[in-house]
Amino acid sequence: MMVREGFSVLLNAQPDIEVVGEAVDGREAVAKVAELAPDVVLMDVRMPRLNGLEATREIRASGAPARVLILTTYDLDEYVYQALRAGASGFLLKDASARQLADGVRTVAGGDALLAPTVTRRLIEEFSRLASAGGRSAPLVERVGDLTERETQVLALVARGLSNSEIADRLVVAESTVKTHVSRVLVKLGLRDRTQAAVFAYESGLVTPGG
Repeated sequence: MMVREGFSVLLNAQPDIEVVGEAVDGREAVAKVAELAPDVVLMDVRMPRLNGLEATREIRASGAPARVLILTTYDLDEYVYQALRAGASGFLLKDASARQLADGVRTVAGGDALLAPTVTRRLIEEFSRLASAGGRSAPLVERVGDLTERETQVLALVARGLSNSEIADRLVVAESTVKTHVSRVLVKLGLRDRTQAAVFAYESGLVTPGG
């Protein structure tokens, strides 16, 4: 409760962010999203009645435009990976600074995914092993084949947590060119954002843990 209230105070202190509601558990979170139609939902993983994973899945299935930002700690990695697959747009660590928290909300509200290299890459690489334990998905592998060579390169770098500017430096192209490639990858693969693209890259076998 104290953590939730602390986040509310920090976010309400931002001139461009308004906290429109709070929820004590996952079931109430789903109901509040339907009632208040927020742009972003800060979702804890462990909550009574309905955990953050299930709540995220229900919010996405409802068609609500709200984007879900997961709050987590490293000991909850496996839940985070599942939450990303359920439709979350990214996540923050609970010890994030006030600036990181506000910037994360802005990033997700702006339609991008919060894919921090130092956090997301570690999580997705580690827990993609769970998803790939039964082998690569043939349909996913076939969909990778729809991409051009350059688009495939860009997707692999997105999966490793690189930003557009970092990808541009790596491939020696303009950042605007990278943005175009990312947009085309998302359209071709029918993905919502960079987080989904990263998960797709691991599950298709395009990128392997530690690779």
